[in-house]
Amino acid sequence: MTNRSRTFLLFVRRAVMGLVAALILAAGFWSSWGTAQHVVLTKGRDRGTLTVTACANDVCTGRYRPSPGSAPHSGVTIAESVAARRGETLPVVVKPGTDEAVRGGVAGVLYAWLPLAGALLLAALVIGGGVRLTRTAWVAGLLGAATMVAAFAAL
Repeated sequence: MTNRSRTFLLFVRRAVMGLVAALILAAGFWSSWGTAQHVVLTKGRDRGTLTVTACANDVCTGRYRPSPGSAPHSGVTIAESVAARRGETLPVVVKPGTDEAVRGGVAGVLYAWLPLAGALLLAALVIGGGVRLTRTAWVAGLLGAATMVAAFAAL
C-alpha cells in the first residue's frame, strides 16, 4: 500500500466517523427539542405552577395555577419522572393545544436536554476513537456528563 492510498484511507475513515458523530449529535438534539422548545421558548405559552395531587400510569395530575397572563387549564398532567412527590409544587409550561405540562425552570431545561447529553457522551467515544480528536472528545464527554449530573441533581 502506497503512502498516498494510506493517507486517503485515513481521511475517509475520519470523514465517516465525523459524519457518524454528527448524526448522533443531530439525533440527540432532535430528541431533546421536542420538550426543550416548550421550556426554552416560553413566550406566548401558558406558564404556572402545578401542585401534584396524584400519580398513576407514569403520569401525575394536580391543581394548575396559571401565572399572570396565562390561561387557566383543568386536568393538567405531567410525566411522573419529572414530578417529585404528592403535594410538591412545580413550575410548569403547558404545551400549546393540550393539557400536558412540562417541567419549567432550570430543572426543566436541564431535563429537556438529557437526550442531547447522552448523545454527547456517545459521540465523545466516536470523536476520540474514530476521528482521533481526544481533546474534543473529552470536552464533549465531560459536557454531556455534567449536564446529566446537573439534571438529576436539580430534579
